[in-house]
Amino acid sequence: MESSEPDPADDTSMDAFLEKFQSQPYRGGFREDQWEEEFDKIPLFMKKAPSEIDPKEFPDLACLQSIIFDDERSPEGNFRSALNDVLAARKLKPGHLKAIVRGAMCHLELKHFAEAVSWCDEGLQIDAKEKKLLEVRAKADKLKRMEERDLRKARLKEKKEQSQNEALLQAIKARNIRLVSEAVDKDEDSASNGPIEIFLDGLSSENPCGARLSLDNQGRLSWPVVFLYPEYAQSDFISAFHEDSRFIDHLMVMFSEAPSWDSEQKYHPDNLEVYFEDEDRAELYQVSPRSTLLQVLQHPRYSVKALTPAFLVCVGSSPFSKNYLQGKRVHRFTALPWSEQPWSPSLKEDLLQLPDELALETPWLVDCVRVQ
Repeated sequence: MESSEPDPADDTSMDAFLEKFQSQPYRGGFREDQWEEEFDKIPLFMKKAPSEIDPKEFPDLACLQSIIFDDERSPEGNFRSALNDVLAARKLKPGHLKAIVRGAMCHLELKHFAEAVSWCDEGLQIDAKEKKLLEVRAKADKLKRMEERDLRKARLKEKKEQSQNEALLQAIKARNIRLVSEAVDKDEDSASNGPIEIFLDGLSSENPCGARLSLDNQGRLSWPVVFLYPEYAQSDFISAFHEDSRFIDHLMVMFSEAPSWDSEQKYHPDNLEVYFEDEDRAELYQVSPRSTLLQVLQHPRYSVKALTPAFLVCVGSSPFSKNYLQGKRVHRFTALPWSEQPWSPSLKEDLLQLPDELALETPWLVDCVRVQ
């Protein structure tokens, strides 16, 4: 294979070109003393767009603006403009059939279905066999009926939701559960006087996780509930915590196996302590795991925020728990005495007729019923 030797003439030409290039002034680039001002004229690097765009001073920006704000109108705008032209034409000649056909088509495209039908009827009085009018009328009438049907459905749905929300609000009021809204200032009386109408609209809204407060056929409430584990900055979400369920019932299911974040496997149901926070006083209340959700929600110092009760869960007597509770005033939660619960006569009778083996498991409950 032959090897090609470098041509000295090529090197001489390159040297001459570079020497000439270096002697010429650099044009088209940034000037060293004004590079920041030059940079700021490039749209990509502008810190702030000018209030008025001068095409001579900012040609690139003016070009971009012309692309964004061109003279093309939206299809809807075109149909509106055409409809205005038709209306003007009919003022001069009300029975102009072509104008009527064009107007009916514009109304159809603008989703003015009732107007489209009306215009078609006017045109068909002039020419009952006008094919385009017959087609437009059939389509507009069908869409008009569908629109009316959807409107009826929406009204029925709204009425049903309003009725459900009113039932929820009455159920909350009957239980003396205190609601607060994040949107209402805590200093306002409306935020601290229990359930109020301001929450009526929010009752139908879903929790970010897709759950919402519900009332079953037996008139019992189920709440979306959050358990917070401050030691590991973790949380659990219960979409439907029945108000008659106990905390221990959920904890037994949730911690039947150690969660992935519990590396020490110390979060066992028997070791857990549950608290709720009184934000107004910056105090904590320890909840008995055998308390029901309703018992806790009825506590005079508990406030349900955003319709989602929240509770803190820690491992009892753990170093973290001691450190976390240090300096905080902690109360032991006392549920409403069973003797003061609003038992119905039928429930009292049923409890008093419990078999002995079941009565032995709940003697405190049966005794409370008997003392009334």
